[in-house]
Amino acid sequence: QVQLVESGGGLVQPGGSLRLSCAASGSIFSIYVMGWYRQAPGKQRELVAVITSGASTNYADSVKGRFTISRDNAKNTVFLQMNSLKPEDTAVYYCNVQGRDFLNRYFGSWGQGTQVTVSS
Repeated sequence: QVQLVESGGGLVQPGGSLRLSCAASGSIFSIYVMGWYRQAPGKQRELVAVITSGASTNYADSVKGRFTISRDNAKNTVFLQMNSLKPEDTAVYYCNVQGRDFLNRYFGSWGQGTQVTVSS
């Protein structure tokens, strides 16, 4: 079983910055992909950014140039640095981690979500 603990959300003014963290723990043999998704009220959950074990990244067009995803493989932790935040970035942000456990079983786990609110 794999657990994810997210932190770093909050209230910030437009143009401000926040840094989200997500730490994975449990029966983890390897992690393939770590990513961040978000869901705004009344909308579907959408991809924000993902990073592979080889550090390849992919971003939603709406956040390119403003958000940066990174990971610490030794600590099974993924980060999302969010700069130049806009009101439309307001959402619950969810961490997602995919990999294999010590029994060579695939796992895909979600964090509990952290609220990001961008407002003046």
